[in-house]
Amino acid sequence: MFVAAQAGGGALAPAGPRQAKPGTVAAATLADPAVKRALEEARVIEPKTLDEQVEITEVAAPPFKEAGRAELMRRKFVEAGLRNVRIDGAGNVIGERPGLAPRPNLVLAAHLDTVFPEGTPVSVTREGPVLSAPGIGDDGRGLAVLLAVARALAAGGVSTPGTITFVANVGEEGLGDLRGARHLFAESLKGRIDRFVSIDGTGHGITHIAVGSLRYRVTFKGPGGHSYGAFGLVNPIHALGRLIGRVADFQVPSSPKTTFNVGRIGGGTSVNSIAFDAWLELDMRSPDTASLRAVDAKFHDAVASALAEERERWGSAALTVTTDLVGERPAGRTPADAPIVQTATAITEAMGLPVRLGDGSTDSNVPIGLGIPAITVGGGGTGSGAHSLTESFDSTDSWKGTQRIVALAAALARDDPR
Repeated sequence: MFVAAQAGGGALAPAGPRQAKPGTVAAATLADPAVKRALEEARVIEPKTLDEQVEITEVAAPPFKEAGRAELMRRKFVEAGLRNVRIDGAGNVIGERPGLAPRPNLVLAAHLDTVFPEGTPVSVTREGPVLSAPGIGDDGRGLAVLLAVARALAAGGVSTPGTITFVANVGEEGLGDLRGARHLFAESLKGRIDRFVSIDGTGHGITHIAVGSLRYRVTFKGPGGHSYGAFGLVNPIHALGRLIGRVADFQVPSSPKTTFNVGRIGGGTSVNSIAFDAWLELDMRSPDTASLRAVDAKFHDAVASALAEERERWGSAALTVTTDLVGERPAGRTPADAPIVQTATAITEAMGLPVRLGDGSTDSNVPIGLGIPAITVGGGGTGSGAHSLTESFDSTDSWKGTQRIVALAAALARDDPR
């Protein structure tokens, strides 16, 4: 158990040489009296953090409709003492905790949106330490921890050499395609982000490998007609089936892990009609750009083959297809020996928590793709059923996750590591 002791103190000591070892930075951060006070505060306010996790989760944030939750977070950013709080053009909520200098600037973020459509019940139920509701962990937990970090640093009187910018961003999930994170780097904070940490989900993992993805919507169109009277027309649904069969037979490497999935299909008007259109949505993923491009090439070949086969079957060119790219996330990695990863590892170890490095598709894909040091970390506790209606969060010792991110934020707002 890591429980900070009360002690006197103030600003973090100067970081020293820019190449200070991450372990040294972590040790100096955890030894700082002000940081110790902040860590104790994080533990003490965990009940409030859990209450806010419930409050945030119960404000629905369907894809592309995060405004209500954004306004709640804007008010809470102000209450937590952040400066220059605003909502940018994409809908991201931004607030600043100035350091002794504007740089280095650490962005600490969590995402507003959920995967659940409008109308999904989001009332939270409690049974002992377990909270249950769609989105309670992903990313209700991350947003609540974001607020707790701001409050704990303020209560501890932590002064950092660099600035910490807090962000509750839109568009992390699904077809949101990381639009909030993209806007931060291209517009709102362009050229002013030195390192980036996303708080996403639960547990104590450290995600440093960005799983890239390509997502397509494929639409076949034909003349349509009566299933008996117009029999012999090209059939968009049959063409769609040909394509799905080919995709299902793709051979992909297990290392680096490369995946594909037809997630949605649709089309047609009735059982006794030849459809005039049919569509599918496909997701392909890999942490390796070359592997992702290879399966992408297979997909495009499969589309062309399905179109040609259906045309040939009925001797008609009346069938057409359009292939629309609806999502693209860059693949890449922050090396395991990079200072930001090593600092997170050292702090996690020092707090007696398990170190788990892994991969994922998160807001950190954007900075990793730009060559900016970035990781994603879990917000503590234990989650299950993410992206399902039975999602739950076990808050047993969840304060340890809050503490870890308080310490990580304080460490990364120092002059190093870069």
